[in-house]
Amino acid sequence: MQISSRFTISLHMLACIDRFEGERKVTSEFLAGSVNCNPVIIRRLLGLLKAAGLITVTRGSGGASLARPPEKITFYDVYLAVGCVDQGKLFHFHEKPSVSCPVGRNIHKALDDKLERTQRAMEDEMRKITLADVSRDLSEHTV
Repeated sequence: MQISSRFTISLHMLACIDRFEGERKVTSEFLAGSVNCNPVIIRRLLGLLKAAGLITVTRGSGGASLARPPEKITFYDVYLAVGCVDQGKLFHFHEKPSVSCPVGRNIHKALDDKLERTQRAMEDEMRKITLADVSRDLSEHTV
């Protein structure tokens, strides 16, 4: 199972916005060039990030900017903004395992709480990591 690439692309976009805001207009075309993907994907993600209150976007060639300081944008905020979870659940469980099999009949009882604990632990860690952490690491590693 993988979290959608929308998450990492959005983090990449936010890092670019943080880095270049004030120096240049950060447009969907500019972000698409950095991410190396179609600008349509970038515009969809910009819309989700804007709806979540993480960025502002000026129509036309105005570009995007952060709506909050980078220290106030967590990985968890981005994870929620771009729809990484379906109905609050990270792990999609096959709904109808075989009741004629002892494993199939009991698999939900055996796994459900463990999967929920795993998701909670990951989300708790995501709440601790901010865009400022990413930007700081990028500035240390920029050649």
